[in-house]
Amino acid sequence: MLGPTMGAAAVLAAACSAMTLGNGLMQFLSFWRKRRTPSAAPTSADIGTAKDILAGLVRQQWRDETALRSLCDPEPMPLAWRSTERRELADHPEIIAKGKVAFPGSEVHIADMVRNFRALRCRRLVILGGPGTGKTTLAVQLVLELLRTRQPEEPVPVLLSAARWDDRVHPRLQDWLADSLALDYPALRAEGLGRGIPQALVARGEVLPVVDGLDELPEHARADMLGALIRSMCETDQLVLTCRTAQFAESVQELGDVLTATAVIEPQPMSPAETADYLRACLPPVPHPAWPRILDALHAGEAPALAEVTSTSLGLWLVRATYIAPRMDPTPLAELGRGSAADLHDHLCDRLIPALVSARPPADGPAQPFRPQHAWTPEQVGRWLTYLSRQLMVREEDPRDMAWWHLARYTPSRPVRIWTGVAIGAVVGLVFTLLTRTPQAGMWIGLLSALLIVIMIGSWFTESPGHANFQVRGRLVQLIGVLRDGLIVGAVGALIGWLTVKPFFGPGVALTAATKIGLLSGIGFVVVLSLIRWVEHPATTATARSPRSTWRADRNLTIIRIVSGLVVGLMGGFIAQEARLSATVTIVGGLLLGLLFGLMLGRHHAWLAYKLTVPRLATKGMLPLRAMDFLDDAHRLGLLRAEGPYYQFRHVELQQHLARGRHLTPEEEPRQPSALS
Repeated sequence: MLGPTMGAAAVLAAACSAMTLGNGLMQFLSFWRKRRTPSAAPTSADIGTAKDILAGLVRQQWRDETALRSLCDPEPMPLAWRSTERRELADHPEIIAKGKVAFPGSEVHIADMVRNFRALRCRRLVILGGPGTGKTTLAVQLVLELLRTRQPEEPVPVLLSAARWDDRVHPRLQDWLADSLALDYPALRAEGLGRGIPQALVARGEVLPVVDGLDELPEHARADMLGALIRSMCETDQLVLTCRTAQFAESVQELGDVLTATAVIEPQPMSPAETADYLRACLPPVPHPAWPRILDALHAGEAPALAEVTSTSLGLWLVRATYIAPRMDPTPLAELGRGSAADLHDHLCDRLIPALVSARPPADGPAQPFRPQHAWTPEQVGRWLTYLSRQLMVREEDPRDMAWWHLARYTPSRPVRIWTGVAIGAVVGLVFTLLTRTPQAGMWIGLLSALLIVIMIGSWFTESPGHANFQVRGRLVQLIGVLRDGLIVGAVGALIGWLTVKPFFGPGVALTAATKIGLLSGIGFVVVLSLIRWVEHPATTATARSPRSTWRADRNLTIIRIVSGLVVGLMGGFIAQEARLSATVTIVGGLLLGLLFGLMLGRHHAWLAYKLTVPRLATKGMLPLRAMDFLDDAHRLGLLRAEGPYYQFRHVELQQHLARGRHLTPEEEPRQPSALS
């Protein structure tokens, strides 16, 4: 038995050596070829097609969000905006709009806002305001109206979160904008459009960045971003930026400069009469008997707290979502409306989750965009969102972006790694014991497997998602290179097999062994190493636009790697049968080793880390076992919004309200993420 076993081990060892040697050689050759191959520039037709595709994607994205947020139902909220009177925040008026006031304040319709924007010299605008005054709402409405009336020569507006821009990584606005387009709109990376479309669109000024939420950055980063914007923009670059007034003023003072040729506008509070008229238009023809008394008191100035809260778009939306849409008895508004505005705001936030959950029951049939697909109680939704909001609040970077692959960083990974290693080690040890009938060998192999798993999967919990790209068009040369590399590695493997076996078993046996080793080395290299590297791409360079699709893409990539490992393991098992080992031993052993190899292969294991972490969070009540389903449903309920592969709380005020809500147990308290803890 020892001789055949050693023979099989020699075959597999020689094949692995050949694959390792060939892998290093092919990486060097690939690096050398990329340095010498120039990229083809996209044509004008490609640019025009890409602009139309981008405009359609952005329009669909924000039309859905507008419907979900009831921004135009029954009509846009009656907010008036005008140029700021704080002269230290804006450039000289004659530079901004040819000597006249850019936004005099009389217009309340979005079409008039867009006309004023287009009349600006450089079409640059900063939207200021306090919490919940409708800055993001106005930015979304501007995006949709600019798209609706866009001429072919005009740029495509794209709304992005300022929290996603790290000026240390992307010192120029254009670099960050190009990367964000590639991440959020993967259709721009289609092979038919040519290479480098996102970069080309930005370089030619074909994209209008609408950067939302400068105030959400850390204090030290806001002035740095303003400085980066000033350095990045040339004469023809356009921009829309939103920020809270106080934070913008602090950043301008720290920087000692303003955004060149940029209009700065602030909202004018809605009067109680305007608010009452708007709410009355939202009511059904026969409203609850308490509504006329409440609206009359609001109109007459007898409900100061209600007037203060509803003077902003957020307050109006809260009243609509908690009392009008679910047809609830509005009597509490009568009493709270005469008290404290802070108490009324907290009351509306407390009622928001129960109101949305009760008003939008799960859909019975096909998925609907504004109804959840699963039944969650208001208590569950509130508890889980409270946990997520507190986790986000302790993060120094991206305090609003909620990524599904970040869930693996919300709890110490050491227990997860240990239990995973124990489970896999036990399975491996048991299988080898049953196959070889040697308990001691099975025990040691199981312990070794467990140790390797605990050590090697540590990086999984900090990795970003990836996806598989099987498109051959435009990459045929690379695919042919993969097959060619496999032949080279196979030849190297055959040579190693010949040199290794000939001194011990003679030319005849050496020829057979060389053939088998070459076959296993070549096919193994192609299927497991080279082909996986050819199809695997990180989510930061090309991915689907939604959180769910990035989750599925990384899952599919994991499945592909596992299947590839099983194929090679099965091949190795069949070849090892030539060493006169049991078919069960060789095939089962090969499949087990192939499975482990497929799991470890690659650079993207975010889905695996998610699947290992969520059960631990679920057992502690921090999240449901179906965490992605819950996040999707929270988006459909209107509590979260999706921006590219991230979720965000629809209103930062709701996130802050939940974060300072009920006391969490010590185990639920937020922690700084650390994958190695």
